[in-house]
Amino acid sequence: MSLIEIKRYLSQTKLSSLNGLAKYFHCDPELMRCMLSHLLRKGCVRKSAKTPACGKKCGQCSVLEYEVYEWIEDRSVVSLGVG
Repeated sequence: MSLIEIKRYLSQTKLSSLNGLAKYFHCDPELMRCMLSHLLRKGCVRKSAKTPACGKKCGQCSVLEYEVYEWIEDRSVVSLGVG
């Protein structure tokens, strides 16, 4: 797994949870979080969180599903603080 592979995957999917990325790349979520921190600093991705309320309060979703990473097509949007 390389940063280029992660960038390619996110640019195609546009949005993925930390858990989804870790499963796709067969790695530990903490390692994936470290890799993503580099892309966050470069402004390629944006980190956000889904709300835990999905309409049901079953509590079956992992906390790792709430941490979401979004590919940013236009980095000027990030630098201007828009969006």
